[in-house]
Amino acid sequence: MTVPETSMVPGSWRTPAVVITAGCLIAIVGFGTRSIFGFFLEPMTITNGWSRETFSLAMAIQNLVWGLGVPLAGAVADKFGPMRVLMLGALIYSLGVWGMSGAQSAEALHLFGGLLTGLGVAFTSFSIAMAAMARVVGPERRSLALGLGTAAGSLGQVVFSPLGRYWIDAYGWQPALYIMAALVLLIIPLAFALPSDTTAKGEDESDQTLLNALREAKDHSGFVLLTIGFFVCGFHVAFITVHFPAYISDLGMGAEVGAIGLALIGGFNIIGSLMSGAAGQRWSKKKALSYIYLFRALVILGLLLSPKNEMTIYTFSATMGLLWLSTIPLTSGIVAQIFGLRYMATLFGIVFLSHQLGSFLGIWLGGRLFDTTGSYDVIWWTGVALGIGAAIVHWPIDEKPLARLSLTK
Repeated sequence: MTVPETSMVPGSWRTPAVVITAGCLIAIVGFGTRSIFGFFLEPMTITNGWSRETFSLAMAIQNLVWGLGVPLAGAVADKFGPMRVLMLGALIYSLGVWGMSGAQSAEALHLFGGLLTGLGVAFTSFSIAMAAMARVVGPERRSLALGLGTAAGSLGQVVFSPLGRYWIDAYGWQPALYIMAALVLLIIPLAFALPSDTTAKGEDESDQTLLNALREAKDHSGFVLLTIGFFVCGFHVAFITVHFPAYISDLGMGAEVGAIGLALIGGFNIIGSLMSGAAGQRWSKKKALSYIYLFRALVILGLLLSPKNEMTIYTFSATMGLLWLSTIPLTSGIVAQIFGLRYMATLFGIVFLSHQLGSFLGIWLGGRLFDTTGSYDVIWWTGVALGIGAAIVHWPIDEKPLARLSLTK
């Protein structure tokens, strides 16, 4: 697949190719870093004598703050452009990861690994970079650009999963966090490549205010249903990201199986995200989302009912990977399709908050139930039920553009 469009953005060296490349690299670094925190669950809890719930709560706080911060970061980026938002976020993100390495109390872990890292992730969110990417291409290629940005985040998981495991094994978990904190700072120079212009190619200027846009979205049933459904995506993805390596270890398999499993999820998600972006360009985005959530439920059910061996883990990882973040090009695409791009980062940020509420519940509840029952089975079965529910919720969404939206041909 080629990078969409290479014509110059008027008056700037920031061509669509440059913007999309920079946005993809930001997604690789930002998402790749946060995708491997699950590897630190066992070494940090063993070293510090914490329960799994203690670590899980830190990661749950991180995801909640991430979700709460994204609408704010999106609103600032929509008004002033993404560059300053991303640069500030990278500094906070790096500080949070660095602070995790020296946390010797649960409170310190929750402050650095939860609050600060979550805020940093919010202000370096791939949704901000993706909004910038969507603005430099026309409507006919927008879904593909969003799919490409999502695939880049998955590539980060593919790259960082084996690297994170290697850093922990070779240097220890504390130096591994130092390395991650340093890598996050790469987002700062990459942010310079994103344009500060908030206008969108192929879309007329709008005098709509942010408050009017929020009211418009609130009164649109499709936006409400999309927000409810994205909760389930967060529940699935966050629980698996944090607890899957420990789940595999509990089954008696080596740590390398967990690393390979997460890498497979990321690798196959590259395929799934690109397929999702292409499908959203041609067919109904809401129906594609319903099928994705239904298939997720079936894949989790298959894991629960299958013999627990390496082949089962790898098969689950590959199939779940196809469905992993393939929801994002479609969900963000529906927001852009219905409401336009002027406030896309803000509106998608609100939908994403629901995703992070699901993330909080999935991570925390996973640790809580494991400490209570000694098993993750209840949380897996809950994931099956929620997947079916999300499939139902997305089907009636009205994804037609609003009448006020005027697109130049």
